[in-house]
Amino acid sequence: MTEPEEKESEAEKPKMPTVSGLGQKVLGEIEKLAGIVNADPLAQAEGEFNIEVGDIRDDLEDDLSRSKE
Repeated sequence: MTEPEEKESEAEKPKMPTVSGLGQKVLGEIEKLAGIVNADPLAQAEGEFNIEVGDIRDDLEDDLSRSKE
């Protein structure tokens, strides 16, 4: 006979970064670097803004996943 498969609980699973927050951060870093290379302070500032937004998105998504449990 086969034994039933054990399912990992949600708390045991490793937390993976979500694509939306991570993608926002990556785009922000690229934009920030492009602003530095092109000496464009507006592009650099917008990149920094996108990095911060990515951090906030990650935090919000973590909070939502915790509230669903």
